[in-house]
Amino acid sequence: MVEIIVDGKKIKAREGNYLLRELKKNGFKIPALCDHLAVEPWGGCRLCLVKITKEDWKGWSKIVASCLYPVEDGLIVLTKDKEVEEARKEVLNLMVARSPQTPKVLELAKEYGIEKTSYEEYKEPTDCILCGLCTRICDQLGMSAISLVGRGIGREVAPPFNLEPPDCIGCLSCAYICPTNFIKFEENEKKRKIWGKEFEKLLCKNCGCGIVTKAEAEYFSKKQGIDPTVFELCDKCKREIYSKKFEELQK
Repeated sequence: MVEIIVDGKKIKAREGNYLLRELKKNGFKIPALCDHLAVEPWGGCRLCLVKITKEDWKGWSKIVASCLYPVEDGLIVLTKDKEVEEARKEVLNLMVARSPQTPKVLELAKEYGIEKTSYEEYKEPTDCILCGLCTRICDQLGMSAISLVGRGIGREVAPPFNLEPPDCIGCLSCAYICPTNFIKFEENEKKRKIWGKEFEKLLCKNCGCGIVTKAEAEYFSKKQGIDPTVFELCDKCKREIYSKKFEELQK
């Protein structure tokens, strides 16, 4: 552990850990929409900017993305500096132009005094803020079924050629990790549909409810070595069965 100073307060932080996560651990409120513990940081949204300096930097300082900057001994961090606040405000101003109806974006923008963007709003507004969380979690799981495609205002998240993604297993990791609920899916007890692709679900052998998609179970059984019997019962039934077994052992 090393000592750093944040907004005038001395705190202990683990050297080498990313600054954003250490700041959050110590109760500092830093906006961030592209950061998640499940994936490596990327620095995509640029909202977590902070100003850093050191005593031996002789007055020199710089603004960095705290999600990508490692903790160093003696670091002096400013999270509410005027330049930092203005930089975050400009990022949010651009986000509101792209996503003028997205609750999460509007909520953050309001905190920085932005009620309406000063830029021209996109002709086709979207809830996707291009944070890349969905594509990164998909890559990390080994599917790479979706990616960021296109350039400029036409950049978007999509499967190859906007067709049913052949490598998608319907696990919903992309939808669950999305900070703005852009990625939609449909499902019932027997089927699930996402990215235009429909999946059949495995049903619990005990109660008949849907558990995971067949493609998901097959992938994790073959690629990750998970015992296929894990997918035979839903979590609720597993708990009930184990509870009964535990009660029997207590008799």
